[in-house]
Amino acid sequence: MASNPNTCNQRPLFLQANLLVDHSVPKPMDLSPKPPSDQTPPPPPPAQTHTGSPTDFLKGVVGKHVIVRLTSGVDYRGILSCLDGFMNIALEQTEEHVNGIVTNRYGDAFIRGNNVLYISAAEPI
Repeated sequence: MASNPNTCNQRPLFLQANLLVDHSVPKPMDLSPKPPSDQTPPPPPPAQTHTGSPTDFLKGVVGKHVIVRLTSGVDYRGILSCLDGFMNIALEQTEEHVNGIVTNRYGDAFIRGNNVLYISAAEPI
């Protein structure tokens, strides 16, 4: 018997966080205790003491290398091309760092402001 092209005979896939995940086969749970390395690393020390306002700092780092820490603990390093009042950030020559290791490189990156924990100058301003 020919299969009907309108019916789906495959296992269901769900789009979750931009990844296709197969939920039809349960995965065994890992119940072993996690090492304390799951904590996010501390922020880098300040390049220099800055006595101006946060707005002055942000205006001063446009066009310079910055480190953007997300609430997830992931760092993005690149050249700050622009940002807005919602802290939406556009970076050029961007590198993604997870636990201090470069995991991806992007030409340009846009980061939504509600994910930003802080912005730090990567070099003295």
